[in-house]
Amino acid sequence: KRPLPAHRLRLHIPKVADVVMGHTRMTTQGSESRNYNNHPFYGQVASGGFALAHNGVLRNDHRLQVQNKLPVSGIETDSYVIVQLLEQAGSVDMQTLGKVSEQLIGSFTYTVLDSQARLFIVRGNNPFCLYHFPAQGIYIYASTKEILTAALRKFRKHIPFGSFEEITVKEGEILRISRDGIRKTQTFSLDFLSPLSAYLPLRSVAFDPWNTRSTSYVDELKSVAGAFGYLPEDVDDLLADGFTAEEIE
Repeated sequence: KRPLPAHRLRLHIPKVADVVMGHTRMTTQGSESRNYNNHPFYGQVASGGFALAHNGVLRNDHRLQVQNKLPVSGIETDSYVIVQLLEQAGSVDMQTLGKVSEQLIGSFTYTVLDSQARLFIVRGNNPFCLYHFPAQGIYIYASTKEILTAALRKFRKHIPFGSFEEITVKEGEILRISRDGIRKTQTFSLDFLSPLSAYLPLRSVAFDPWNTRSTSYVDELKSVAGAFGYLPEDVDDLLADGFTAEEIE
């Protein structure tokens, strides 16, 4: 969670840990120097605490805060509204996650780890890749297959993971992995991806890179390119050179 470049991260994992959750952030809202803006985010419901990490950008976080009368928070990151909606609902389960996800406009795939060590993977319109190593009982995931493959290539020098299977999580699907390894899935509506959602009014801010009529992955990259010193045309050039959208990100 610390504001630290990913290549400098060193993990010290307690022996009692069942799950390790990390997040590499492309800052679009909230300064990463304020650690409370960084993922994973902590939330509390009746059954206990939970942690949430989100990949994507939500375009209606402010509207959801107003409409649902959510408490004012110092956290500036758009992702935190998902935590607040779950806290307001009072539970973390397949039904609640589905209802919350159907309110979101923008791009997302997010994961939630609850106090029972159940991992929920909520796949919206952002990429996601999950591998299962049956012999070790281990699940490893990342946003893309390229990132996951590169990481495994590095770690296999030190850890003999063995064979694995890729677990498909489709868009509009929630996958729950219990502590005992049992998997269960449920779907939710993808109506929020309708082009009509792009015409909804956004809050007025000095810089709003997501004020666009397209919700496609490439258009989102173009819209934030300026914040990193690039032009939208640079994204087109990279695509023409054979780079994937994930690699450009």
